[in-house]
Amino acid sequence: EGQACGLVKNLALMCYITVGTPSEPIIDFMIQRNMEVLEEYEPLRSPNATKVFVNGVWVGVHRDPAHLVSTVQTLRRRHWISHEVSLVRDIRDREFKIFTDAGRVCRPLFVIDNDPKSPNRGNLVLTKEHVNKLEDDKELGPELDAEGREKEDKFRGWKGLVNQGVVEYVDAEEEETVMIVMTPEDLEISRQIQAGYVMPEPSIDDPNKRVKAPLNPTAHTWTHCEIHPSMILGICASIIPFPDHNQVLLILVQCGALLIVVVS
Repeated sequence: EGQACGLVKNLALMCYITVGTPSEPIIDFMIQRNMEVLEEYEPLRSPNATKVFVNGVWVGVHRDPAHLVSTVQTLRRRHWISHEVSLVRDIRDREFKIFTDAGRVCRPLFVIDNDPKSPNRGNLVLTKEHVNKLEDDKELGPELDAEGREKEDKFRGWKGLVNQGVVEYVDAEEEETVMIVMTPEDLEISRQIQAGYVMPEPSIDDPNKRVKAPLNPTAHTWTHCEIHPSMILGICASIIPFPDHNQVLLILVQCGALLIVVVS
């Protein structure tokens, strides 16, 4: 009857709820890539093998988990398997978990190229070419006629970024195994610090100075980058002007008031 009861969670901006995809093709692919099925597994012969789980079910073991994880991750970034598939490797417990079920909450992140053979190593996969193609989409427009297959192939959009591996959806469990940098500027600062450059101290008297969290000096490898820090907020909190200059209690009160307005 309108009383405050329980914990109310708001869906953050750009969040995505998975609808589920079949898991059998992934299992068949891993069997072809030297995964031993559980029925044929002998613990005494390979005690240090990595267990492979699909949707919580132990399906087999693999002796080269790094290569297997890299291969399946490449399949996802090339859109040969669904972008909804979550890949979680626990090195300490020697487990590789794959989730394809429905109902998982995911959020998009920019991918950072960590391929040792790539000339773009350490930078975002997103390049100026991708940005220029997105600019060309404005001229094409979202409306596609019945005979516009050629026009549809040229249209990139958000789906094109996901299919090309520029953007990757990460759920809560996979997020525990990745290193996320807050902004591309922080990525550049981290790269300069690793190269030995000493960054100048920000001016204390600057009236336009923004509060930023310090970078972790022990982090040497980043795998993903936030699209924008405000994407952690929901709709009600994101429309509050300058929330970082207000008290937390006032923000919570205003979010509650906005939620009542939206629901009603």
